[in-house]
Amino acid sequence: MQTLTSADGTTIAYVHAGAGPAVVVATGAFNDHTTCADLAALLESDHTVVTYDRRARGRSGDTTPYAIEREIEDLAAVIDVAGGSAAVFGFSSGGNLALAAAAAGLPVTHLALYEAPFALGTLPARPADLPQRLTALIADGRPGDAVALFQTEGVGIPAPLVEQFRSSPGWAPLVAIAQSTVYDATITSVLGVPTPAMRAVDVPTVVITGAQTWPGLPESAAALAGLLPRASHVVVPGGADHGIPAEATAAVVRDLLAGSPAVRDVHHQA
Repeated sequence: MQTLTSADGTTIAYVHAGAGPAVVVATGAFNDHTTCADLAALLESDHTVVTYDRRARGRSGDTTPYAIEREIEDLAAVIDVAGGSAAVFGFSSGGNLALAAAAAGLPVTHLALYEAPFALGTLPARPADLPQRLTALIADGRPGDAVALFQTEGVGIPAPLVEQFRSSPGWAPLVAIAQSTVYDATITSVLGVPTPAMRAVDVPTVVITGAQTWPGLPESAAALAGLLPRASHVVVPGGADHGIPAEATAAVVRDLLAGSPAVRDVHHQA
């Protein structure tokens, strides 16, 4: 991995691969640059693809105080090393971040938003005080409880399933990046509904959902596509449990970058 220094001095780790028009990948909660590695590998044959660890996770650092603007600055720095402008693929809360970054004026050429959890359609809003409660738990030396709280109230996973997961080997890596839950909770609450500036983003955009994803996300995606000037909603096969079916999703991203009418003009594709 390589590193860059963001505007506030935070070290951001990234992987730069491929050649051609640039695509930057911004992932979501509990994710690092490896989350979309399969998707990135499929795009690298004819695109420059930059995946990165968002702050407070993976090999990236962190600097206080946190603000969404700092994450937008991180993304701006990653776009710069990608070539100065780029399409951005945003997964989950990374999709909220990507749309906000485009609204802030970053040189984003296209947007691919995969299951960004906007509180639209039937998808409920996140509790406004969730970032504060997560911060309090972490400050009290209870990062595991912060992770559990984010999973139940930030993601919507039933509490019994979260309790079962706490005894699994996969729990410790989440606890290690518990601070990042504050940031994802902030993004999905403050930017839980697109702002007027976000709704005005006028770049080619595709909003993607998996056919087997969690309830509420398809309705949210369809509503989001209807709010944006140049957006379409595409459903890809698979995608159980909020996962990304890499091959089908890569095909949609390629169509977006090629200006395919199927992506450009259709708001709802089953």
